[in-house]
Amino acid sequence: MVERSTWADRDPSRQRVIVFGDVIDDVVVVPSGGIRVDTDTKSSIHSYPGGSAANTAAWLGFLGTAVDFVGIVGRDDLARHTRLLEETGVTAHLTAHESLPTGTIVVIVDGNERTMLTERGANPELTPDAVTADLLASASLLHLTGYSLFGRLDPAPIVSLIARAGAAGVTVTVDPGSSGFLRDHGVERFLAQVTGATIVFPNLDEAQTLTGRTEPHEAALALTQHFAVVAVTCDRAGVIVASNGVVGPLIPAGPVQLIDPTGAGDGFSAGFLHQWLVAPDAATAARAGMRVAALAITQLGARPRVG
Repeated sequence: MVERSTWADRDPSRQRVIVFGDVIDDVVVVPSGGIRVDTDTKSSIHSYPGGSAANTAAWLGFLGTAVDFVGIVGRDDLARHTRLLEETGVTAHLTAHESLPTGTIVVIVDGNERTMLTERGANPELTPDAVTADLLASASLLHLTGYSLFGRLDPAPIVSLIARAGAAGVTVTVDPGSSGFLRDHGVERFLAQVTGATIVFPNLDEAQTLTGRTEPHEAALALTQHFAVVAVTCDRAGVIVASNGVVGPLIPAGPVQLIDPTGAGDGFSAGFLHQWLVAPDAATAARAGMRVAALAITQLGARPRVG
């Protein structure tokens, strides 16, 4: 178990972060070997709370950042997910959907690779109007994930939310979330919808999808045409940071025992944002993000262990 005291700085005067987006119930499956078709494969199976946005909020709260999470769950899960978020230090603003269930993902873990089977449930019904003017007035950062856009027939509310945040002086950050869903959604459409965001946290596959560039440094540089700060995570190799049209060298990740890569990117985003609030230096924030990601992959499940 990761001890919260290793990271937490519970300064009540710290500026707040709003995280808007998905809540998921993760079913994590670790097969004992290759999956055998049409018969049984012995596996380890566990259920955990998840969702990229909710995971990021949980890591932020665990680190001591004051964080408000805005999301939606099935009616029967409201109390459970509120409690789970509050246990990590998050102030939860959850809506209960009367007919749709909480989203669910089956995550099949095979070493560094994950295969995700996703039912988004109520998540696409989350309205950006739930991020109120009062929340924005007390925030420094607003963090979104690509899942906040995927599956929406009308992109205007998300575009309006980013504009409202900018008008309130709130910096907007984005985790693209899924290369497969990005391709389904449309790259140009996605980039148009997140116009006004300042910081982006793609993994390498997502950066390549967004830019059409295969070389990591070139992909990072291309993204600076759309975002002031870019942090491209390159699995266990490290992270490449680009800002103001300049790409830095790969910042290598240290050695760590991999248990489950689920939530590594969410932990990275949280560590980066936590440090960014202290001092907005991209390379320093990226190193902090890698330290949190390293914690995330040493345990099953995508959120910090508490209690």
